[in-house]
Amino acid sequence: MRALFSGAGVAAGYGERMVFDDLTFTLAPGRFYGLLGPNGAGKTTLIDLLLANLAPRSGEVLFRGLPLGSYRRAALALEIALVPQEFRLNFDFTVREVVMMGRHPHLPRFASPGERDRLLVDQALVELGIADLQDRLVTRLSGGEQQRVVVARALAQDTPVLMLDEATSSLDIRHSLHILGTLKRRCQEAEGERTIIAAIHDLNLAAAYCDEILLLDQGRLLIKGPPAEVLRPETIRRVFAVDCQSFAAPGSGAYQLAYRYQ
Repeated sequence: MRALFSGAGVAAGYGERMVFDDLTFTLAPGRFYGLLGPNGAGKTTLIDLLLANLAPRSGEVLFRGLPLGSYRRAALALEIALVPQEFRLNFDFTVREVVMMGRHPHLPRFASPGERDRLLVDQALVELGIADLQDRLVTRLSGGEQQRVVVARALAQDTPVLMLDEATSSLDIRHSLHILGTLKRRCQEAEGERTIIAAIHDLNLAAAYCDEILLLDQGRLLIKGPPAEVLRPETIRRVFAVDCQSFAAPGSGAYQLAYRYQ
């Protein structure tokens, strides 16, 4: 199977600060990937590289076998959607109008949304549980509600790749579970045609929903693989300086960690 994304010998950073100096990775299509690591490990930097928002200083990032930098922005908008960590919109758009913005890359210039666009927006509003908010102004919503709106916008964009930069960090656990469950279901139902790449702060949420984990530390990819192989207690101790034990969650059997609290 051809790699969806790959990188070899990638060096990247911001200004004088280098984050990666020799990053090599391969991501296959149809998987739910979790990007984990301590603060400053390089999770957001890797997302910026995969979005072509940051160009490598050396090495190369490929998307579908071609240099990522060779794609036009309009073409990438049909392939990749982003849910950022923070979302600020200071204009009085309704929730539905913001979610419909996800359809703009698919519309010819000056064209109005069609039936398919409206159906995809309706689906995203229902899936995120915000259909009852669709006529509200986004500026009148709470931060958590706004974050669910921007997730719905990305779902309505209906791209093969969806990236999230710690997009659930400001949400309560119920809505975090709802969003990650929705993404997992969409990934599975697409039968290999949809890939999720998410920087996640909570190790247990990542272990419960991700097919594979990329564990980053100090600008290095330490290990990549299934949660039970990556998130071993000895690895957690080395990377996060935290003692823990692993167990299978009752009911789901998901790999989970129990921390020793000091």
